[in-house]
Amino acid sequence: MYAIFRPAWAGVAGILLALWSSAGLPQAYPSKPIRLYVSTGPGAPPDVMARLLAEKLVVSLGQPVIVENRPGGSGSIGMNAVAKAPPDGHTIGIFSMGYTTAPSMVAQMPYDTERDLAPVTMLARDSNLLVVPAGSPAKSVAELVALAKAKPGQLKFASGGNSTPAHLAGELFKREAGIDILHIPYKTPPAGAAAVLSGEVDMMFGATVAVTPHIKSGRERVLATSTPKRLPAFPDVPTLVELGYPNVVVSNWSGIVAPAGTPKDIVERLHLEIQKILALPEVLKRLEGLGVEASPARPEEFGALIRSELQKWNKVIRDAGIKQS
Repeated sequence: MYAIFRPAWAGVAGILLALWSSAGLPQAYPSKPIRLYVSTGPGAPPDVMARLLAEKLVVSLGQPVIVENRPGGSGSIGMNAVAKAPPDGHTIGIFSMGYTTAPSMVAQMPYDTERDLAPVTMLARDSNLLVVPAGSPAKSVAELVALAKAKPGQLKFASGGNSTPAHLAGELFKREAGIDILHIPYKTPPAGAAAVLSGEVDMMFGATVAVTPHIKSGRERVLATSTPKRLPAFPDVPTLVELGYPNVVVSNWSGIVAPAGTPKDIVERLHLEIQKILALPEVLKRLEGLGVEASPARPEEFGALIRSELQKWNKVIRDAGIKQS
């Protein structure tokens, strides 16, 4: 599935570009449409961020931006499309925290994250909120833990798939609380949130984008957040750190990557344009409404984060015995 975001004057630009090329003059970047790969289905947090970004990049870069969803393989399918593309800046991808698990989840990785992908910029961070159905007897984390201990192996928690942030948060909570709860993976975070609504599962560490509408409607109850500090959007919701679970800290993040070998000047151009977009008041307002915090960072800073998260989450996966579904 894909969506194309076009500048209003795309037809005129195409004619001018053809004349420029026919004159044998060098082409400025970008010289053709940009493809933005997303390794999730529509509606998941990376997809929401990609479409918001694409709307603005069309204006700032003057070329159509095609958002293409390629879910599966712990993000490896979409990221492989980026890694194998020509390194000319016309193919980029949304890289998020969950994709750092791919080396531990995919038997034969088609690319090397550090060697084949070039970090461009950090985009944003969001949290996982521990939610239960509105009708759940658990009105606090303590009550939820007590319920789980009274029914070992019976309570179920949803996620948007194996090794996603929601899954990893659930595994950390399970370990730190000393409870036995069953993981039920769904195809996307919104599908997992819907399972909480219907009562198919008892809880979920849902991304703010996926669960905030249901919390506001009163159909889901939020018990805690996995961030180190309370969220401005939910100032009355305690953190799991406050509640005695200091190791249950999961901060989702997303950023932009390009194929390794993409010229530094193009990487820098993309980084600067995206920084400008993340500073726009209307973008900040939309992100705030989703419970997401803009968090731009230099390419080298984003690269350091990716490396550290690769080590952290692969250890969690090994310790929890998580296998590819």
